[in-house]
Amino acid sequence: MLGCSQKITAIREYLTQVAGFDSNVLITGETGTGKELAAAMIHEHSRRSDRPFISLNCAAIPETLFESEVFGHEKGAFTGATRKQVGVFAEAGGGTVFLDEIGEMPLMAQSKMLRVVENREIRSIGSTRAVPVDVRVVAATNQPLEELVGQGRFRSDLFYRLNIGRVNLPPLRERKEDIPGLIAHFLTVLNAQMGRTVVGLEPAVRDSLMDYTWPGNVRELRNVLEATLLTTQSSMIGFKDLPEQYRTKFSPVHAMPFQERERLVSALVATNWNISKTAQQLDWARMTVYRKMEHYSLERPRPVSMVSM
Repeated sequence: MLGCSQKITAIREYLTQVAGFDSNVLITGETGTGKELAAAMIHEHSRRSDRPFISLNCAAIPETLFESEVFGHEKGAFTGATRKQVGVFAEAGGGTVFLDEIGEMPLMAQSKMLRVVENREIRSIGSTRAVPVDVRVVAATNQPLEELVGQGRFRSDLFYRLNIGRVNLPPLRERKEDIPGLIAHFLTVLNAQMGRTVVGLEPAVRDSLMDYTWPGNVRELRNVLEATLLTTQSSMIGFKDLPEQYRTKFSPVHAMPFQERERLVSALVATNWNISKTAQQLDWARMTVYRKMEHYSLERPRPVSMVSM
C-alpha cells in the first residue's frame, strides 16, 4: 500500500488496526485500486499470517461450479464427481479467504455463504454433515452492494455480516500526489524483472501522467510503465518511448504554456486563491496546482495596506 497522501496513510493505519481482530472486512473501490493488496495486508498483520491466504474471484467461476469450488464436494455427489474435492474454505484452514467481486456471487451460493460467515461451518455438496472451519473472511467489490441489496440481487443478511470492518480505496485521480512514488517503485521492480536501467521520466511525460485521470487506477499506471519498458532503450522515458497506443493518450497536456498559465491565474483569482477550489475547477490534483504555481512563479498577492493621511 504505497503512498504518502493523507487518504492512503489513513487507510494503512485502519487496515493495521482491524488486522488484529477476526472481524469480517468489506473492501470497496474501483477496479485497479488495490483491493487484493489491502486484503493481503490485513492477513499479513493478523494472527493468521502463518496460515494460507486464498483469493477467490467470484466473477470468474461459472455458477454451476461455484459451490463445488468454494465448499467442495464428495465423491459421487454428481455426474463427473469421481473424487472428493476440498473447497476453498477447507483449504484455507486457519487462514484468510479473500472473496473478490463478492457482488457477482450467485444468490443460491449466497445463502450457503451466510452459513459460513455466521456459524463458521461448511457443508460440501453431497455431504449431510456440517464441518467447522476456522477462517477469516475479507470480501471486496467494485459495485454498490447497498444498491444490489435494494434490487434483490444480494442478500441483506449476508451484506450486514460482511460489512463490519469497512474500507473504501480511493481512485488514483483522488490521490495524485502518490503518483511519483508509485512510478519510482514500479520502475525499480520492472527494471529488475526486465533487465532495464530506466531511471525516470522526462518532465513533460511526468506532468502528463500527473494530469491524467487514470480510469484503470494503479493497475493502469503499472501497465503503462511495463508496456513502455518492453521496447524502450532510453534511461529517461520521453513521449517517443511510449507505446503507440499511449502516445495520444499521454500527449503533452497543454501545448501552449501561456494559455495554461492564464487558465491557472484565472482560476486562482476566481476562487480567491483557494487551492482546493482551484484544483476542482481545473480538474487537477492539489499537488499539480502547487507545482504549476511554482513553475510559473505565481504567488498570492499580499493585501495592500491602507495608510491614513
